[in-house]
Amino acid sequence: MIIKKYEGNPILKPNKDNKWENLAVLNPAVVYDEVNKEFKMLYRAAGDDDEHYIYLGLATSKDGFNFTRYSNEPIVKPDVNGPDGGCIEDPRLFYLGGYYYLTYASRTFPPGKYWLSLAQGKKVYGYKPEFGPSYLRNNNSISYLAISKDLINWKKLGRVTDSRYDDRDVVIFYQKEKDRFVKISRPMEWCGEGYPCKVPSMWISYSDDMMEWGKPKLLYQPEYDWEDKKIGASTNVIETPYGYLLTYHGVSKKDNCYRVGALMLHKRHPARIIAKTSKPLMVPEYDYELEGFYDGCVFPVGLVVKEDTMYWYYGTADKYVCVATCSYSEFLDKLMLGEL
Repeated sequence: MIIKKYEGNPILKPNKDNKWENLAVLNPAVVYDEVNKEFKMLYRAAGDDDEHYIYLGLATSKDGFNFTRYSNEPIVKPDVNGPDGGCIEDPRLFYLGGYYYLTYASRTFPPGKYWLSLAQGKKVYGYKPEFGPSYLRNNNSISYLAISKDLINWKKLGRVTDSRYDDRDVVIFYQKEKDRFVKISRPMEWCGEGYPCKVPSMWISYSDDMMEWGKPKLLYQPEYDWEDKKIGASTNVIETPYGYLLTYHGVSKKDNCYRVGALMLHKRHPARIIAKTSKPLMVPEYDYELEGFYDGCVFPVGLVVKEDTMYWYYGTADKYVCVATCSYSEFLDKLMLGEL
């Protein structure tokens, strides 16, 4: 494969000394700070509590491989008395006009130890009666937006998806050509009868302010067996000379494993796909990817391009943080030539 996994993986493991991250660290969003010449990572973290509250921690690195935690406390926390009171999950980051923009998935109530429910064949996000009235107990994933100037102090702006649907895997990017924002998301219920896709797929919509969005349109649905159960956007979008590079994860019905693909979106018309992968770019293969709280999972959330190197930051088996690299120019050439 063109993408090479780092021999020193995992690069971040649970920290037994901090209760909020002593069980799992995963799914990292990463940006490169040009001023301080530093990689900065927001990572999802959870401790060994029955409720399974989920937080975001911050870590930094000079070389992109060796990260140091910024604090013994989480940087972004669930507001237990607010709409994101259960968890702050799967961050995506981009930088524009002096601000970092963060999208994250959340639930009103904590999800509980979902891996135990999966193993027992039970409904994954069930809860105790004291959690709230019955009509709230579906505990949908809703996606939110927050902003910061320093990645430390955050202002939560509110939700950017419809609370009636389980809608996550949200990435937002700025389209210069039309001076607007573009959002990719994956509403779980928008499939099957009455919809243009059979399984949960990626949808695209537009906005002038990142808060209110127009009517979504189907962007891409699975075409191959390694992604035939569901797909969703993965990392932040990268603007390239050819268009907007969108990576995504695909789940197979056969083995439930998470794998990785990529699309190139047209610069003037992002709903138009001008190149795509046919085979997975990354697959679970090592022990740290095959065994954990979700066996068989590689889940990229952060993508950094520095000079001619692409750094792919990903969560593995819902337990660790890892990184892989490849040549940026070679990757683009092969993608556009249909060789990936």
